[in-house]
Amino acid sequence: MKNMEMRLEGTKLTITVDISREFGMSTSGKSLIIASSEGNISIPGKEEVKIGLNVYKKP
Repeated sequence: MKNMEMRLEGTKLTITVDISREFGMSTSGKSLIIASSEGNISIPGKEEVKIGLNVYKKP
């Protein structure tokens, strides 16, 4: 994971991303990456539930 934190409290999932950070250009070169789960991953404490997250902006 890049620049993201997940927390599960009961049935509520909270995702935190610092939008001031940048990790360079995407592979396609069309977007500037801010945060990524880097594919589909399990939610902490609920292995059967998956998430895929990308946060980006135009360069």
